[in-house]
Amino acid sequence: MKIHEYQAKAVFDRYGIPIPQGSVATTAREARQAVENLGGQAVLKAQVHAGGRGRAGGIKIVHSPQEAEQVAQSWLGGNLVTPQTDPQGVPVHALLVEQLVEIRQELYLAITIDRVSRGPVILASAAGGMEIEEVAATRPQDIHTEPIEPVLGFMPFQARRLATKLGLDPSLSRSASQVMNSLYRIFLDHDCSLAEINPLVITGQGQIVALDAKINLEDDSLFRHPELESLRDRTQEDLLEAEASDLDISYVNLDGEVGCLVNGAGLAMATMDVIRAAGATPANFLDVGGSATDEKVASAVRIILSDPKVNRVLVNIFGGILRCDVAARGITMAYQQVGPQRSTPLPPLVVRMLGTNVDQGKAILRDSGLNVTFADTLTEVAQAI
Repeated sequence: MKIHEYQAKAVFDRYGIPIPQGSVATTAREARQAVENLGGQAVLKAQVHAGGRGRAGGIKIVHSPQEAEQVAQSWLGGNLVTPQTDPQGVPVHALLVEQLVEIRQELYLAITIDRVSRGPVILASAAGGMEIEEVAATRPQDIHTEPIEPVLGFMPFQARRLATKLGLDPSLSRSASQVMNSLYRIFLDHDCSLAEINPLVITGQGQIVALDAKINLEDDSLFRHPELESLRDRTQEDLLEAEASDLDISYVNLDGEVGCLVNGAGLAMATMDVIRAAGATPANFLDVGGSATDEKVASAVRIILSDPKVNRVLVNIFGGILRCDVAARGITMAYQQVGPQRSTPLPPLVVRMLGTNVDQGKAILRDSGLNVTFADTLTEVAQAI
């Protein structure tokens, strides 16, 4: 789960990471008042769950309260399209209004999970303010890493080593180490998948300040943090993905036309490969899970059918814990529920079922009156698609 920059900065502030003075505005009048409170000049930052805001015009320095009001009026209620969004962009409902900071140097600092060392890793770079993917592609030597041993935690010598690699003045090493340690405590305490500061700046007064803040929370750990649920902004999420998440269905919306209903993540990935090999493109990744009921399967199919891009549906079920007859009843239920509400024909089905109660499952679909093509092998699936 992603949270907004202003929410992440509130967490930073509680852990002692220096941030600029600022406030959140949800109306143009509030933005004007916030700039007045900051002395008449400020930076306005659109609050969206997407990077690349600067390039997209979502960050702007204003030199008067009147200018702030005009910018806020043009942003609020609209959509911001960045390199990390789809062509429709994401809605802007709030702005972060912050004091201007004199920047002497920009740094990058983040903690994420390293699959190689199988634990947290801290990343630091003197190329702050840039997209870290761009730095990794063009100047990988500028990204410095320190794997963190979970039992020992982030050690003082690691902080000193990173400060040296970043070329920091010795007078800044202590404050830089404090920021690194605080960021690691945030990462642990909130079960984060990412905690990032880009840029972390050294100001003209020689202070270290987090100009940006990004925190991604691990969805599978949210049950331990019910207080964080209020930070979720569903308006920033894909509507179908949000609905699937509420139903505990693993679903990712893609840009293709073949809807996929599969049980098992590995089988789902293989199914998507088959679709691409057949010259088509998947409309989604969907793993309905092994213990799904009729109702859960029906909910998953309804989500697929809610996607206007979908013009055919591929079902690839290996009946183990999820029996084929359960899957078939759920599919039939969803089509019967959605059909009367649609002005266009329901998409045809290509079905590959193997395993427990496969004959019963196929019989249910044959008797349903739906447009079903059965396949026994992945080659037959590709031909049918």
